[in-house]
Amino acid sequence: MLLRTFGWSFAVTAAGLALAGVLWGWQGLAIVGILSILEISVSFDNAVINAGILRKMNAFWQKIFLTVGILIAVFGMRLVFPVVIVAVTAKIGPIEAVNLAINDKAQYEHLVTAAHPAIAAFGGMFLLMIFLDFIFEEREHKWLGWLERPLAKMGKLDMLSVIVALVVLLVGAMTVATDVAHGGGDKSATVLLSGVAGLLTYLVVGGVSGYFEDKLEEAEEAQEAENEDAGNGSAAKPAVAAQEAGAGAGANGETSKRGSVSGVGLAGKAAFFLFLYLEVIDASFSFDGVIGAFAITNDIFEMALGLGIGAMYIRSLTVFLVRKGTLDDYVYLEHGAHYAIGALAVILLATIKYEINEVITGLVGIVLIAASFWSSMRKNRKEGKASEDSGAKSEVASGV
Repeated sequence: MLLRTFGWSFAVTAAGLALAGVLWGWQGLAIVGILSILEISVSFDNAVINAGILRKMNAFWQKIFLTVGILIAVFGMRLVFPVVIVAVTAKIGPIEAVNLAINDKAQYEHLVTAAHPAIAAFGGMFLLMIFLDFIFEEREHKWLGWLERPLAKMGKLDMLSVIVALVVLLVGAMTVATDVAHGGGDKSATVLLSGVAGLLTYLVVGGVSGYFEDKLEEAEEAQEAENEDAGNGSAAKPAVAAQEAGAGAGANGETSKRGSVSGVGLAGKAAFFLFLYLEVIDASFSFDGVIGAFAITNDIFEMALGLGIGAMYIRSLTVFLVRKGTLDDYVYLEHGAHYAIGALAVILLATIKYEINEVITGLVGIVLIAASFWSSMRKNRKEGKASEDSGAKSEVASGV
């Protein structure tokens, strides 16, 4: 199980570290290793969030997430994205930006750092909306009941999460954005514009994926009702059913095949937007890692390789959580991950003005998830669930 899930990550790690050693020597190998650990620690909560969404997708789109998605994560967000940011903010061509990244690393680092307020506002607002929508929703299980119960009641007000997010953005623009880090001056307008863009991205991608997800559920309910009606009809005519058993089997196979195609069509649309949603979440998580990586190296290729190895482990951990059904066994894990997202959103917005070490960001997420895992174990013991039952539980059929 472990080798099957993390095998590709182990292989990429070995190949990546070997490549780093050949190209940049022992120092480069150490830098790539440190960046990998940084990415895993900062994005650990990302794996829990990904697993909660990935288990809703069919096998095809789960594989797309783990193949195309990892290419987007490694090459798109860790390599191409910083170059695009430099090209846009410095108003230069993409080729010139690449040349700058390779031949003038100090200036490249300066330009990426200068774009940080816009990046932090976009990612911070997107992540904040994820947290607010979670915390304002009525849920069967409540981790911090004293906090979640009143917030769930308040969440019955329409668009409350949007209102709260806009208030936070406005306060941020009037405080931390008036004097940004590294002598950037007043970036209030930039932060407001980028924050609104992050909020709109969340509403559009999340709204469209939710719409198709609802359509998928309606189609599944309709098909279940149709199957029940067909079952009742065949039970009323046992003689006919027995006489046409062979033909009926073929017909049923044809029917189920058609039904599954219909379901896959709807699942495909829903899963496509869930896939986009996952990629935007990954992008929002990666902002902090990409900016923080400049504290270790300003070599774009060392950065992409180190962060890319870390991203592979996050994907593998996501698959592990889906296959083991961990989120069903430990019901507060999602709570801990969402609280970690809320903390990361606040930290991202704070870094517009203040420098916060990435180790602190990673530790906050790990502590919150560890606390939620411990609470889940206590809950399982109280309900008489032995921890061995969870370990002996058969794998969840996930298609990944």
